[in-house]
This record gives sequence, structure tokens and C-alpha cells, in this order.
Amino acid sequence: MDAVPALDEAGIARIFREEYGRCVAIVIGVFGDIDVAEDAVQEAFALALRKWPGEGLPPNPGGWITTTARNRAIDQLRRQSRGRALLDDAALRSTDDDDPGMREEAEPMQDERLRLIFTCCNPALSTEAQVALTLRLLGGLTTEEVARAFLVSERAMAQRLVRAKRKIKAARVPYRVPEEHELPGRLRPVLAVVYLIYSAGLIGPAKPAGLCSEAIRLARILAELMPDEPEVAGLLALLLLTESRRSSR
Repeated sequence: MDAVPALDEAGIARIFREEYGRCVAIVIGVFGDIDVAEDAVQEAFALALRKWPGEGLPPNPGGWITTTARNRAIDQLRRQSRGRALLDDAALRSTDDDDPGMREEAEPMQDERLRLIFTCCNPALSTEAQVALTLRLLGGLTTEEVARAFLVSERAMAQRLVRAKRKIKAARVPYRVPEEHELPGRLRPVLAVVYLIYSAGLIGPAKPAGLCSEAIRLARILAELMPDEPEVAGLLALLLLTESRRSSR
């Protein structure tokens, strides 16, 4: 049997950037709670940081994180009184033979990321909150990194993120992709947020995660998930063209 490749902290950090948004999106889809999903995925990555360097990288890192996060969330919710309702809701979201964690190990659930993008960019939130949530939940940036992007303190950004998530919960923002007839009006804020992220990378100080690269990554995800939308293709083309000429500016 071939040896499982070892992995250092830098390698795990790279996987975190690549898989965090997908894993959070899937766990939110299961439990319907952003905070539960964030906490569970972060715990799963903390466990990976302890296990993977010694045991090696699993065949599907994203699937491992998703399954571990789901199990951690279930354990956490079972210890809470309010958790019983979330677990009941989670059971209703899944069919008897449909294990979301195992499904992730078999194939990527990209529609969950699309649902998360539209949730983050809901018109009920301010543009600033949309950008911050997108960077935090889909980009996997830490609260400190998002705060640097906005040139505010980490504490102030943490409070903004909490308020934004509370507003989503209070307004009962649906965790779904808009219907076809809703899409033209709802897609524009999503594209605007991705463009604003790129613009912040151009004009702001150096960011640890590279906001320009993050915006292009998000635009690629959108183009992959919505291949028939010309405005998405146009945004990706614009960002790539601008990025190709950035060094000469």
C-alpha cells in the first residue's frame, strides 16, 4: 500500500483556503445555522492540524473536514437545548439514504456554495456587511484579516459580522439560490461584492490573503456554478484582464 503523503502547517493552510468556503456552505445546508457551521468547521480544521502532519493527508481533505465538522456539530447540538430543534430540521433536510458528509466525499456539492454566496449578498444586508460576510464565510479569511481589509479594529469587525448574521437569522433570509425570475435582480449585488473585493485589493495596503486573488477565485467559482450567465463571465474576464496588467500600472 502506498504511503499517505505527510503534510505540514503550510499545506494545511492552503487546504483551508481552498476548502473552507465549501465545507461551511455544506454544513450550513445541513443545520441551517451559520454559527454552528463556522464553529464546527473550525474545530474540524483544528483537529486536522493535529492529526494530518503525523497521519498524512486523507484522500479527500474536503470530505474529511465536512464529515468531521458535521459530527462535531451533532455532538455540540445534542448538548444544547436549542440544538434539538436544529437536529430535527437537519433530519428533515436529508433523506434516509442521503448522508451529506458522505455525499461530499463522493462528489463536490457546489450548489451549496452558490446558496451561501446569495445568502451573504442578500439585499437585506448593507454592502459592507455583504463584502465582510463573503470574505469571512466563503473566502475563509479570519476576522482579523477582514478587519484589515476594512481598515477597522478586529473587535469592530467581529461585532459587524455578528450583527450581519443576526440580521440574516431575524429576517429569515432563505438559504437558497433565487428562482430564475429573481436572478437578474439578485445576481447584480453578488457581482458587485466580488468586484468590490478586487478593488479593495488594488487600492488598499497589502493583505495577508491577497484580496485580488480572492476576488478572482470567487469569480471563478461563480463562473463554474453559473456557466450560462454572461454577466458572470464578463466579470471574470474583466478581473483577469485587470490582473494581467496590474504589474505594469
